[in-house]
Amino acid sequence: MKPVTVISVVGLLALAACGETQGQRALSGGAIGAGGGAVAGALMGNPLAGAVVGGAAGAATGAFTSPNQIDLNR
Repeated sequence: MKPVTVISVVGLLALAACGETQGQRALSGGAIGAGGGAVAGALMGNPLAGAVVGGAAGAATGAFTSPNQIDLNR
């Protein structure tokens, strides 16, 4: 795996839980994943495929992440 891919996945997982509701987390995770995936895809030659895969992974991660799993110093 390329370092850019690893960094993108870690960032995706760290940020996918932004939002209080499941829908908000799915939406923000999808947007973050699509952005990261497009950058990683561009470095590998196919930004559209990277955006699609990253967006799907981010949305799924955001949708399946509970707000109780993240400590935001509350």
